[in-house]
Amino acid sequence: MKFTSRPPAAKVLSVRDLRKHYGDLVAVDGISFEVSPREIVGLLGPNGAGKTTTLDMILGVLELTSGEISVEGIDIGMHRSRALERTNFAAVYTPLPGNLTVYQNLKVFGLIYGVKDLSRRIEDVIKQFELEAFRDVKCGVLSSGEQTRAGLAKAMINRPDLLLLDEPTASLDPAIAVDIRAKIREFALSGYGGVLWTSHNMYEVEDICDRVLFLSHGKILLEGDPKTLPSEYGKENLEELFIQVAREPLTIREIGTS
Repeated sequence: MKFTSRPPAAKVLSVRDLRKHYGDLVAVDGISFEVSPREIVGLLGPNGAGKTTTLDMILGVLELTSGEISVEGIDIGMHRSRALERTNFAAVYTPLPGNLTVYQNLKVFGLIYGVKDLSRRIEDVIKQFELEAFRDVKCGVLSSGEQTRAGLAKAMINRPDLLLLDEPTASLDPAIAVDIRAKIREFALSGYGGVLWTSHNMYEVEDICDRVLFLSHGKILLEGDPKTLPSEYGKENLEELFIQVAREPLTIREIGTS
């Protein structure tokens, strides 16, 4: 893969005191974190912890209650279009339009992002995600794994500075998931982009993420290296730590402050 040679910004993503309230319900409660160039950060937590809400605010889908988000130093509140043209996203719950073929979807999204030399770029991502056989197949008839690969091809079409991935390998068989993780790791290491990744697969997180953030009730409870963090809290592996955070977040908080 060939990536842009532009100089890196200090931070690909910067989130400061981010909050989202729905009346009396606090979905995200003053979180702050960053993603650096060439870094893959895992955003972890049980259902309802605030992960998807956080991603939606970064994408500009949800309005912030308060706080600041910037992509490559561009404030998303002040310059939304400029910030989002440097971002892309993939999730199993947002499949590509089913009435368009793989090629047609990639062309539409490539035009939206203003991708240069679009025809060549489409062929590159089709090859990258092994979609040659489905190039002219409508996305609505693809299997879930094929749709996931098509969605990831769309997410890479503009060579984003910030790649947001919400359970990106959830519907893939283990062999394909390994290959997809390798491609995303290659993306992060070969350019100046960064990745924010959510997953409930703790083996996957340990394999690919440089750093993890654990969310609970809209707050960042703990963060660190996924390979060493469990032992800091008396756990054998990341899955045990995840279960502890989900079931007894206050206990984890007490351990961290003791």
